[in-house]
Amino acid sequence: MSEPALVVERVHRRVLELPDLSTRDLMADVTELVAEAMPLAQPADLEVVVDRVLARMTGLGPIEQLLGDDSISEIMVNGSGPIWVERDGQLEVTDVRLDRGEVERLIERVVAPSGRRVDLRSPTVDGRLADGSRVNVVIAPVALDGPYVTIRRFSVREMSAADFGPREVTSVVDDAVRGGLNLIVSGGTGAGKTTLLNAIARAVDPGERVITIEDAAELSLPHPHVVRLESRPESAEGGDGIDIRWLVRNALRMRPDRLVVGEVRGPEALDLVQALNTGHAGCLSTVHANGPLDALRRIETLALSAADGVPHAALRDQVASAVDLVVHVQRVGRDRRISAIGEVVAPDLVRPVVTDGRVVGAVERPDRRPRGSGP
Repeated sequence: MSEPALVVERVHRRVLELPDLSTRDLMADVTELVAEAMPLAQPADLEVVVDRVLARMTGLGPIEQLLGDDSISEIMVNGSGPIWVERDGQLEVTDVRLDRGEVERLIERVVAPSGRRVDLRSPTVDGRLADGSRVNVVIAPVALDGPYVTIRRFSVREMSAADFGPREVTSVVDDAVRGGLNLIVSGGTGAGKTTLLNAIARAVDPGERVITIEDAAELSLPHPHVVRLESRPESAEGGDGIDIRWLVRNALRMRPDRLVVGEVRGPEALDLVQALNTGHAGCLSTVHANGPLDALRRIETLALSAADGVPHAALRDQVASAVDLVVHVQRVGRDRRISAIGEVVAPDLVRPVVTDGRVVGAVERPDRRPRGSGP
């Protein structure tokens, strides 16, 4: 352990031993103790150590400085040792290092506020930070060299559909949202599905009531009337969990004009498809897939897992009837771009509207809502 790291550890322990800790001036106490421990250090070096001690006391420890860097999109803690980050689309190792104790303290501060748990029975957990950043934690016995912590930072930069391609491409999406078509955003991990979902929601009429449903709340829709719902796992005390499927069903009783499901990845796909086939127009969601047709197949498979007794052919017809457009987003270098848009015209047919980032056709059904209807 380096000298500054030893000082941080020593000062942190001394601060915890101070009486009446909750009423003390932490900044003053920590500054004094660091100055005592490093009498010959330069003021800039003292400030760095003070910040690290305070981060241990009130924040997320050494990663606070990384969370403050807007160029970083992912933070990866691979057990004790150096932290890796994704910066401007490229992976790089940082000079920030964590020991085993610091990793365990980080996990405690990340998981505890969410009411979730991570232990031998449940060695993985998803959560989020106060700023909306998504967190995944994996511990032993699943994590062989862990614990592992992965933080996907919430984008502080507001993006519009125009950031995902040329106007002739993004206008297809904007027009579809305004027309009340049901859209699925597809793409791989980290492709920008949620970011694009946030962006295209700008086209939703401000007079509409939007209900969002997520496993770990990540959406921040630029809209005046948003009702946000988040799933909840079973609590350590035995409290019942509330899953995405239950939230989709409940949202239908909340007078939604638009349903936005952050990601479809389980049996809730069936409830969403049924909702879309019963008059709920203009719904938005995302799914992991390699393209528009693959996205349709993925939703079929997920819905089939919950459709006991429903013939596969009938389910495929329901999916094709429910979904109007699939918008596929890809990472191109450091950018996220809409690479393909497909209009669903039959269970086995997704007609290309955009291919390789270029418009190749027009949407044949530009408006799902009757003429003259309002929100």
